[in-house]
Amino acid sequence: MAAASSPHATKPPLSSALVVATRNLPGTPSVPAGDIRIDFRNGPVERPSREQVLAHIRGADAVISMFSDKVNDEFLDAAGPQLRGVCNLAVGYENFDLAECARRGVVVTNTPNAVTEGTADMAWLLILAVARRLVEADRFVRSGQWQQRGPLSMADFLGADLTGRTLLLVGAGRIGYATALRSIGWGMKVLYVARSRHWDFELAPLAAERVSLHEGLARADVVSVHTPLTPETRHLINAKAFAAMKPGAIFVNTARGPVVDEQALVDALKAGRLFGAGLDVFEREPEVHPDLLTLPNVTLAPHIGSAEAKYRAMMTEMACANAAAILQGHEPPNRVR
Repeated sequence: MAAASSPHATKPPLSSALVVATRNLPGTPSVPAGDIRIDFRNGPVERPSREQVLAHIRGADAVISMFSDKVNDEFLDAAGPQLRGVCNLAVGYENFDLAECARRGVVVTNTPNAVTEGTADMAWLLILAVARRLVEADRFVRSGQWQQRGPLSMADFLGADLTGRTLLLVGAGRIGYATALRSIGWGMKVLYVARSRHWDFELAPLAAERVSLHEGLARADVVSVHTPLTPETRHLINAKAFAAMKPGAIFVNTARGPVVDEQALVDALKAGRLFGAGLDVFEREPEVHPDLLTLPNVTLAPHIGSAEAKYRAMMTEMACANAAAILQGHEPPNRVR
């Protein structure tokens, strides 16, 4: 996005400012805002209630928010009219009322690059865990059944092979590209679904092919979701999509939970259409569909895709840099609106 002057650039410069994080930040938070004296208020480790969040941000000049914080009228009113910016600690920003932020002159930023490598690693962690039935095997060992049964036969715990198979990426952003790069080690054919053509996907080393969603689902052995949540992508992967999938495919979602109709996923798993599924995000998280908790061929994680120490610290650094720029009346590095 081209640089634009901050709506606060014409406001009187600040001599001091309060920066508030809604949750405890990893790494070493620091907001180097030049001559402005910064009072930094970190957030709690445990998840606060909405009321606690609203009380915590009162009087802030800049807020570093979580993707789970709804930044709407209520949030902006609680912070107060002096608020200049909200810096989301995530790449997605569907939790923002962007129109209301713009109306109030509140700058919105995100952390687009810091989540890429960790989330791509998580996508492959889930793919491999499902393909090799890792969670089932782990439970089998911990339960004592292995010790009781003795050495397994060559027909036990057979997994799905990935070498030379076809990977479909639903979404062609940074994380989708990083996920595709990791498939090269398995010699996989890469397909992608996107609103427009992405030449970087189609050139070496990926040599990916752009397809329609329906065609890709019918051809893919592994489907990995990387699209942002928008009104158009909500329940993009629904009963019709699961019916179109190649029988025995692996399904993974590390993007946003509501992109998937969770009941339709459960129905597809129960019907035996899929080899298995790996989920780091959920439709109504932190709630999880109860049937997903009992199905043996499902691997679950609590939305920790970017949770590698290096990249979470990078997210903190990026959010703090965005906040510092906003407070100084400069264009922030990662402006959304």
